[in-house]
Amino acid sequence: MSDLPSPLPSAPQRPRTKTSTVVWTIIALVLLTQLLVVVFAYLVLAFGVGLVAVSALLALVPLAIVVLTATWIDAWEPEPWAAKVFAFLWGAAAAITIALLFDIGQRFLTPIPESSILSAIARAPVVEESAKGIALLILVFAARRTFDGPIDGIVYAAFTAGGFAFVENIQYFGTALHDGGAGEAATVFVLRALFSPFAHVLFTSCTGLAVGLAARKRGVGRIIGAFLVGLAAAIVLHAVWNFAGYVGFWGVYLFFEFPIFVAAVVTVVLLRVREQHLTRDHLEEYRRAGWFAPDEVVLYGTRAGRRRVRSWARTKGGETPVIVRSMVRDTTRLAMDRQRVIIGSADADTAVEEAALLAEISESRRRLYSLG
Repeated sequence: MSDLPSPLPSAPQRPRTKTSTVVWTIIALVLLTQLLVVVFAYLVLAFGVGLVAVSALLALVPLAIVVLTATWIDAWEPEPWAAKVFAFLWGAAAAITIALLFDIGQRFLTPIPESSILSAIARAPVVEESAKGIALLILVFAARRTFDGPIDGIVYAAFTAGGFAFVENIQYFGTALHDGGAGEAATVFVLRALFSPFAHVLFTSCTGLAVGLAARKRGVGRIIGAFLVGLAAAIVLHAVWNFAGYVGFWGVYLFFEFPIFVAAVVTVVLLRVREQHLTRDHLEEYRRAGWFAPDEVVLYGTRAGRRRVRSWARTKGGETPVIVRSMVRDTTRLAMDRQRVIIGSADADTAVEEAALLAEISESRRRLYSLG
């Protein structure tokens, strides 16, 4: 406990995001958005505006399921929206483009039919999971201060895979409508949107989980090694899923993919609970150092406490809800910074950010109490 700062009347501002980082983020988002426009132009050329529009509306259903689930997973310590938008756009534009280019290359440069079992269980899983996984590698190094745990890796994987599946579903639904009409499209929609909306998410989450676990400590080699292990697991799951279409979908779905999905859900829930426990435990450390009252640890370090303080803030109205949201955000970030110190992944800015967060929390508390 001796390494925790004593309560002070003021502290330095937390480290600002570098201007170059902001500029590169904007450039990346703009380029990916432009690439997504190109992808949609390709789909329009293949199916026509009408079929793409209908297919896109259908594809919004599984996308909404994935985004809402990922947002729930991310609720305790939300990742920056710019990073999540980047992940989505990478999946929907860059990863799709890479997969399309490999499809075209296979069609013209090899004798292997695109619809063959070899293509389904070898080429597609390797290319698609590698293309999606690149987003996670970019983010773990570009957003190092916030990408520091397994939950973060799963969230970014979900947004990346969600973007990829969204565009892929448009292609599948468009093909079904074009070739078989509404009946075939309905069958494909039920299978892809209702029975397996998390298929791509489950595959890519293997990579995200591995990278997130490695990101808790420093070391480029550690992260790359974990990425390769997670990618291998993602490729295997994806290959088995594709192979199911040739040997019996429902058997593989019920006795292999579904149990793995249940195990993934349990893992996510346990990781969320652990994140909440870490927050409360570290806020308790700061309480013992004099920074928080006991009731504040409960209010900002537990789910029940957060629900109670947010409900109270809504009844007060005015700027109270805004201040409470700031307190929740800053106390969580403070606890996660403390965790980085404990596990040895803190950098030179961590101590500065800790002092700044404590100062901001103190100011938010003062404003909150002044409002009565």
